[in-house]
Amino acid sequence: MFIRRTLALLALLTVAACTMGAPPPQTASTGHSPPLPREIERDVGGAYPSPALQSLVERVGQKLATGSGLGDRFRFYVLDQPLANAHALSSGYIFVTRGLLALLDDEDELAAAMGHEMGHVMQRHAAQREQARRKVIDAAVDAALVSGSVTVGRSVARSGLLALRRYSREQELEADRLGVSYLVRAGYRSDAMTTLIEKLQRQSALEERIWGQQDPSDPADQRSALSTHPGPEERLAALPRAVSARRPGGAGDRAGYLEQLDGMSVDDAPQEGFVRGPAFRHPILRLAFDAPPDFRLLNDRDGILGVGRDRSLLYFSCGADRIEGPLATWMRDQMKPTPTDIQAVTIGGAEAAIGARARGADAGLGQVRYVVVRHGDGVCYFNLLADGPDRDRRIELLVSSARTLRPLSESEAAALRPYRLRIVSGGPAPAQLAARLPYPELKMERLLTLNGVASPAELARLPQVKIVEP
Repeated sequence: MFIRRTLALLALLTVAACTMGAPPPQTASTGHSPPLPREIERDVGGAYPSPALQSLVERVGQKLATGSGLGDRFRFYVLDQPLANAHALSSGYIFVTRGLLALLDDEDELAAAMGHEMGHVMQRHAAQREQARRKVIDAAVDAALVSGSVTVGRSVARSGLLALRRYSREQELEADRLGVSYLVRAGYRSDAMTTLIEKLQRQSALEERIWGQQDPSDPADQRSALSTHPGPEERLAALPRAVSARRPGGAGDRAGYLEQLDGMSVDDAPQEGFVRGPAFRHPILRLAFDAPPDFRLLNDRDGILGVGRDRSLLYFSCGADRIEGPLATWMRDQMKPTPTDIQAVTIGGAEAAIGARARGADAGLGQVRYVVVRHGDGVCYFNLLADGPDRDRRIELLVSSARTLRPLSESEAAALRPYRLRIVSGGPAPAQLAARLPYPELKMERLLTLNGVASPAELARLPQVKIVEP
């Protein structure tokens, strides 16, 4: 699975396995993937509404499966998600995000990404991981019962999970090797897996810089031994030696591939809202708020996660929960542990309540605040955390940020549009192209990563250049 956000935030988020179980397709193969079943859409997100891109992914996927002799067991979809990612279900569903499509340069690299996922399916990696996980849990329970010590059980579980992580890394490398064999058999460029991994390596390094996780002088490949995914250098070293020759060939056509991407959204879907630097704007819910200037916002399906340079945290979400009576009363009677210093306030013209973490609860945390705001028939929530020597000032700054929540007017909501990928002819100086990107920082770095090159000089030699415009 090509998930590229290698952040310290992973301690706060649940990361899904690369290959998941799901019901098998209900429609017989007709050469085209049927509509994505709703029960699967709930798990993986919706398909991107572009028949042209869906046709591209189906065509490449079917060529890869047919040419490799894998039959018609697979279904291929483009997910409406901006992160560069690909993953599979054990029943044969293969997904690529439009974020991954934007990062690639030709159909061969797309085939490499899908071939990796098809390797997971063919080797039944998900079932093997689940079986190994159950063995770890059973061994830990047995150890605790025999020894009469929970500590012993935890120690056995910890050792087993470390081994399971190493096992998962081996599965990733095996999926790479299988993916390369599928590429060659289907007639695609033999080194496409190599160039794909190199692009993902650059993307990972860029995201770590954006999120303040990496010193640019450090190798972009540094990983914890606890990671379930091997780093790019390990993956590149493990690929078949013949791949390094970078032999030409295959169906790759950069100009033709890029033409199909022109105009594609690079933002979150409108129903998820738009992140604009430290600001969040939601055209469907018609609301907005501004995080502190040093914050980076991540738009997750369930809410907005914000991280400050000092690792202060902000989490924002909205729900359809109906809360009867005053919000301050609900906070006092229903939230556990009961917050202290509860205040009834007004935010953005709506009823709201603010409370602090109960004293003695979660003693390891710093300053914590909870903010609840009515929005239509439901409510919106802020969970705020500040730690460190400046935590008192920072928590007040976060509360002030929550107080910026406001409704958007119809005209403001209507004016919100996703950023789009545009393909322009080479010619303008790289600095001019970078200046057109609608981002507050790292414009040149973003432009180089998007185009898969390491320097402005390389970018200047490209006949077509990918840029992002409002």
